[in-house]
Amino acid sequence: MKIARVVGTIVAPVHHPAYDGQKLLAVRPVDPDGSDSNDRMFVAVDRAQAGVGDRVLLLAEGSSVRDLLGGASLPVRCAVVAVLDEVEHEGRRTWPEADA
Repeated sequence: MKIARVVGTIVAPVHHPAYDGQKLLAVRPVDPDGSDSNDRMFVAVDRAQAGVGDRVLLLAEGSSVRDLLGGASLPVRCAVVAVLDEVEHEGRRTWPEADA
């Protein structure tokens, strides 16, 4: 599992049939303190009705994602499984930032 920020949507008129009817999101992993990680942006199948700017929980283990989507041979590695309201790390809220 990873925490990420949704940075955009993906539109692909020509794609593998496994993506038929699936909403695809561009996501960028974030560090526990809420800052952008050095990890690259990647594509995730949306299973939680997330949108641009949302912090999300990613299921990023390929076989688990394929089980979730119903097919062992699907070319899918990552899915958004939750939209997060807040993140707490080492006893303090890191996202959204605490009110001043």
